[in-house]
Amino acid sequence: MSDKTSPDSHSPSSPAAPARAGNLNFILVCVFIDMLGIGLVVPVLPILIGDFVSGKDQQAFWYGIMAAVFGLLQFIFMPMLGAISDRVGRRPVLLYSMAGMGINFLATGWAPNLACLFIGRIIGGVSSASMSVASAYASDVSTPDNRAKSFGKIGAAFGLGFICGPMLGGLLGEINLHLPFYVAAGLSAANFIYGYFFVPESLQPGPRAPFTLARINPLAALLKLVRRVDIRGLVLAFGLMTFAQMMLNTTWVLYTHFRFDWTPRQNGIALFCVGLCAAVVQAGLLGILIKRFGEVRLSLLGMASGALTYLLYGLATQGWMMYALILCNLLAFAAGPALQGIISKSSNAGEQGELMGSLQSISSLGIIIMPLLGSMILGEVSHLPPQDWRIGSTFYLCAIMQALGIVVAWRYFKAQRQARLAVSTTK
Repeated sequence: MSDKTSPDSHSPSSPAAPARAGNLNFILVCVFIDMLGIGLVVPVLPILIGDFVSGKDQQAFWYGIMAAVFGLLQFIFMPMLGAISDRVGRRPVLLYSMAGMGINFLATGWAPNLACLFIGRIIGGVSSASMSVASAYASDVSTPDNRAKSFGKIGAAFGLGFICGPMLGGLLGEINLHLPFYVAAGLSAANFIYGYFFVPESLQPGPRAPFTLARINPLAALLKLVRRVDIRGLVLAFGLMTFAQMMLNTTWVLYTHFRFDWTPRQNGIALFCVGLCAAVVQAGLLGILIKRFGEVRLSLLGMASGALTYLLYGLATQGWMMYALILCNLLAFAAGPALQGIISKSSNAGEQGELMGSLQSISSLGIIIMPLLGSMILGEVSHLPPQDWRIGSTFYLCAIMQALGIVVAWRYFKAQRQARLAVSTTK
């Protein structure tokens, strides 16, 4: 075990502690700028596709295809980049990701047709690794006991980007649907410059994990997670929760556009509320919630809150109800960091990049499957009257997946508790 996790490192007098906090602050700024740029285009891209196709069903179909292609490339490249970061360091991979996302935004903003939009999304898919590498960075500079808090801060930086990004993107999109992409490209360039000059390397000198074909195979990475009997239930629960989130992420804008006739500006305001809630919970309340409930109970309560909210999203008949539900769903923003914190404790420091990359690959796998499924369902119900309850079908499916995740996680935690009791009784 390295001295980063020694008891002395917790002491206020230890010289390592300030460096650890400083390094985390550096990466939080990078994540914020990165998410700010991504957030700019979220309320605009699905609407932009409508300019190149005819009919709501075609709009939903092509957006689903585009999102799935992006997810497929993320699925292939994210574990590769996570493993590369374990070998060469986090900083070079982060810089590569920032540069690639900038090119992606420029290509998408310039696109005169649907084919050029695809080119931009392809570039983005092969370079989008910032969240997995940032999570590994946070793990490098944290102790096992406070990793959940560090992941929560990463999530808060993510949320802060989405506080400002979608709101600004919605306002810019009202002027011109292409404008947010050019602004996002500028932010990516600024992020690259900041990362190059100010972000230090977090991976300590010494023996590093070898780079092998097995480690960069995305299916092998997932299979390795599934074969980990000690965390298999958690991985499955995390996957179900992530799949539900991916379904929401890829259908939200079109759903609200079809049902409530929302514009980019209104979706920007809604996503502003999402980012604000995420920041409040993950930056301000997460530590308090973990102390009050513990990571296990907090993850279950957060998933339960999310499942109920998904159901109510689908049943909502007025746009204002969506805002109210977002603000009432605070606990759901704590479930992901709590589960990540539990899972991260199962691996040593040298494998955190691979582990976080594999977990992010679950998200990418969800972005392959869920947009295709969600766009198909949304296209089928897009012709129904706005007040028809069936228009919320995608959210009902989200609620079912989340509920299954709760059952799986509860059974896993129950089995772990029984195993610990059995061991204690034999001593």
